[in-house]
Amino acid sequence: MTRISAFIAGLLFGMGLLLSGMANPTKVLGFLDLAGQWDPSLALVMVGAIGAALLPMAWARRHPVALFGGAMQLPARRDIDRRLVGGSLTFGIGWGLAGVCPGPALVLLAGGFWQGWLFVAAMLAGMALFNGLEALGKKTQA
Repeated sequence: MTRISAFIAGLLFGMGLLLSGMANPTKVLGFLDLAGQWDPSLALVMVGAIGAALLPMAWARRHPVALFGGAMQLPARRDIDRRLVGGSLTFGIGWGLAGVCPGPALVLLAGGFWQGWLFVAAMLAGMALFNGLEALGKKTQA
């Protein structure tokens, strides 16, 4: 049941990204272009997403077990460190340059769009580079 519910949740999320325009790099870049022809419509999408998540998140904080079983997995750390800031900057720069972030990239990939393939390949390369640098850093500290 857990895999089925995860699959259905993923489908709903992907459909939401498509219907809202979040999977359209041109629309995203129009939203991020404050100095040019700014398109504020995605701000409404984000506000709607936050509003839709408020009740489920409040429920999740009060229940140790997920709806379909298994432990509830919520972030435990609340501190802001160098890695969080660096990751946020990397995410923001990538989103601003490409108009795509990981969720919409997977939607584009599933739709067979070359932008999705390119983004996911670059994302996987970046993840491999990060893991390699992390391992190298741990070796030099030991």
